Amino acid sequence: MNARPRALIAWSSGKDSAYALHEARREGTLDIVGALTTVTDTFGRVSIHGLREELLRAQLDACGLPATVVRIPYPCPNETYEREMAAAMAQARSDGITHVVFGDLFLEDVRAYREARLKEAGMTPVFPLWGRPTDALAKEMIASGVEARLVTVDLKKMPAPFAGRAFDAALLADLPAGVDPCGENGEFHTFVSAGPMLLRRIAVNVGETVERDGFAYADLLPA
Repeated sequence: MNARPRALIAWSSGKDSAYALHEARREGTLDIVGALTTVTDTFGRVSIHGLREELLRAQLDACGLPATVVRIPYPCPNETYEREMAAAMAQARSDGITHVVFGDLFLEDVRAYREARLKEAGMTPVFPLWGRPTDALAKEMIASGVEARLVTVDLKKMPAPFAGRAFDAALLADLPAGVDPCGENGEFHTFVSAGPMLLRRIAVNVGETVERDGFAYADLLPA
């Protein structure tokens, strides 16, 4: 019997990457051996999500996955990001990893970008959630036991008080018109503290909300 191809999960700490991990594990054709994530060294936090690195590591430990952390500055020029990510991909490829799993849902330009970058690295992207209706997918995530909180909110699309709220049925009902139920257009980002992809719950408290560069960030603290 042939060994399953080795894969990384592209990990943001949010619900889409977490649920993509769950679906890829359930599907079973890939051996997911680690998580690839970016941390902004300037702040010691997960890029875009603004999550403390210690919570990221607790989360991945609960997923049973070692972390491959790509460290980037703030601000980060695109060429710097691409150079650091290419180095991480080259290392993964030398370690026998051939696939990367992504939680993207429907943004064609994002998918095309990932496909092009991985082709250069000689690797194959996998999109377990691609094309699923986001209203149904959001409800499916919640029904599966995913517990998450909004950690980043785009203030052009949603008011700041949404930051820190639980991702649940009440939140879905309260979303402003035009906001995607999964936040796929960047309206919001989340942190998953429990769900079928985690072996245990990550206890967090919601700290202060900080507004910066047009976004509201809820600072989650280890409980």
